[in-house]
Amino acid sequence: IRYAQHLAMVDDKFGDNDGGVGWFEKRWQLIFQTTARTDNKLAYTIYSDTGSVVATAKPDSTEIAMDPLNNNKYLSGGTTTLYTLTDEKVNKKMNLGLSYGIDSMLMSGGCNINNKRLSFDHLGRPIANSLATYSSAYKASGSGYLRLLSSPCIITLTSPSEGSIEIHIEQETGYAHIVHI
Repeated sequence: IRYAQHLAMVDDKFGDNDGGVGWFEKRWQLIFQTTARTDNKLAYTIYSDTGSVVATAKPDSTEIAMDPLNNNKYLSGGTTTLYTLTDEKVNKKMNLGLSYGIDSMLMSGGCNINNKRLSFDHLGRPIANSLATYSSAYKASGSGYLRLLSSPCIITLTSPSEGSIEIHIEQETGYAHIVHI
């Protein structure tokens, strides 16, 4: 979470020649998924959509963040359409089910509950809702609804053997901290 926020602050994806794709649609984000590609275990990917169709949840290899500790690995636990858990480029530590026994996740509070994503703006502030529907940087199309979080995002991770923890991401600052429940 902190690394995705860091990337958003140092690489805001603004470009003079965006070709109709708004820089605000290309924000750095995390997506959590459980699919056959992740061996049906919960995993996440850090990426920024940069193509003409944004917020697809199907980042290509140029959009996934590279592991700063190992340039041969992506910051993906196999959640994309490009890579499965067995691919050498996949970072198995990002497969929470495989690495930590996490078998379920719940997003609540200010998070986007439906598509299990969390993104950040260039100041590191967490953003709500899908980037695919953006027509401006902070307001939903045709409404006054601000997309900045209005309440903390709460991510609850559960392991059958270890119990549950909550990760709280505070609105405005994006400060992330663990709360044991």
